Amino acid sequence: MREGLGDEWGKGFADEHGRRLAEELGGQLTGRDTAGGSPTSTAGAVPDGTTDGTTGGTTGGTPMSTARRSPSSAAPAHRPVYVGDDRALLDVAEGIAADWAALGVRGSFLARDLGTGEQLGFDVEESTPLASVVKVPLALVVLDRIAHGDLDPAHPVTVDPGTSSVGPTGLAAFRYPATVAVGDLLTLMLSVSDNAAADALLGLVPVADVDARLCAWGCDGIRMRHRMNHLYECAAGAAGNDFSLALELAVRDEGAGRHTIETLDPAHANAGSAAALVGLLERVWCDGIAGPGAAAELRRLMGLQVFTQRLASELRTDTLRWNGKTGTFLHLRHEIGVVEAESGERVAIAALTRAGRRAGLAPDIDLAIGVAGREAFEALRK
Repeated sequence: MREGLGDEWGKGFADEHGRRLAEELGGQLTGRDTAGGSPTSTAGAVPDGTTDGTTGGTTGGTPMSTARRSPSSAAPAHRPVYVGDDRALLDVAEGIAADWAALGVRGSFLARDLGTGEQLGFDVEESTPLASVVKVPLALVVLDRIAHGDLDPAHPVTVDPGTSSVGPTGLAAFRYPATVAVGDLLTLMLSVSDNAAADALLGLVPVADVDARLCAWGCDGIRMRHRMNHLYECAAGAAGNDFSLALELAVRDEGAGRHTIETLDPAHANAGSAAALVGLLERVWCDGIAGPGAAAELRRLMGLQVFTQRLASELRTDTLRWNGKTGTFLHLRHEIGVVEAESGERVAIAALTRAGRRAGLAPDIDLAIGVAGREAFEALRK
């Protein structure tokens, strides 16, 4: 039996989560919801530590603004803080936020050209529970251990379904024990988002060590606080074997500013901001972090991801390459990664979303994330 869980819960909740995810991945997206249009931008209050003026505030030399929807629509409860290096980029950021708001989605978004440093986005410093996106920094720490000779990628690890983490893919879906090398656990974790593979790696490199290494690298905006299975443990504690109730609690708490499910609280979750994640990706793509070869191997592994319903849906062509990692849990739908063009441009993107409606399946949100990535990439290329 999994520690702290009943077998019936581990199967019921995880199977329902996996079923809905599988249905979402199999959906065909044919259009874009643009209800609500683009907002009319006005200057407004910005968070502490920034300055404000008639053309918007600035943070770190980057123009910022807050936007208000047109008088004909209801005033939003939340006014995003935008970043963009010029008015055109701010307009794109505002349009993305308006499209998300029309779908009942809150979140943060950042796209940065790794060649020029130009960027656009909104609410980029907001900390958000990362779900499986945290597997990217976890992988980098493990690869750093391998690069320094502290861990053998061929070292065998036995994963027993009776004690391993639940989840819909990879070893987490196995019924019988399997022995897998460390290097292959990394592949499973990043290609099919295998929770059991992730937690097996955390058995070799503990959570506290991962968090400490990220801090030592200066990745202060990314925190690892728990194993992947703790997501399910906390959901079970709040909702038992009822996926729909857990989803209802997540959506309700989002509007109330409280968190019945502990791992949806940024103060207790594996959490990070769009700015911190894009900063990490920039260092990985520029070989500016971790031991020799670790960043290159992480780039390769992120290119193996099989999920293509979000950013990848609009950023993969004969002349574009996408390397990314999704994250999905209850109302959370994320993806981070880097798109590389044949012409040489490289743009790092982080899209972190929280749905404000009860929807186990939300292909419209996935589509909006993909469209946001494409619009940002095209704007930064001009």
